[in-house]
Amino acid sequence: MPSKATTISDYLDAAPAERRAALDQLRAHCQAALPDAIESMDFGMPSYRRNGQIEIAFASQKQYIALYLMKPAVITANKAALKGLSVGKACVRFANPERMDFGLIDKLLADSRDAPAAPC
Repeated sequence: MPSKATTISDYLDAAPAERRAALDQLRAHCQAALPDAIESMDFGMPSYRRNGQIEIAFASQKQYIALYLMKPAVITANKAALKGLSVGKACVRFANPERMDFGLIDKLLADSRDAPAAPC
């Protein structure tokens, strides 16, 4: 169920305590990787827009934290590094917040930042 929070801070404040540190860290990594992005709440989750398009989003779901990369080519290009994780067409799901690999997340964010815009 999408959050009704209107700000990212409110979204993070409402997150389960055991996920809060990982979500705060994920936000910081998104801000660092996309310094020119505009933070917003879209579709009930924190999002990062560049050139008017959502490029990155994340969400605290019931069973995992999801990182959405709106450029599916980034997922494809990093398939080997994502082995063992739950991966969709445009998202990576982390079941255990304490074991999130922020080195890998930084790579995915950088690859997304540097990749050409995805076709509509």
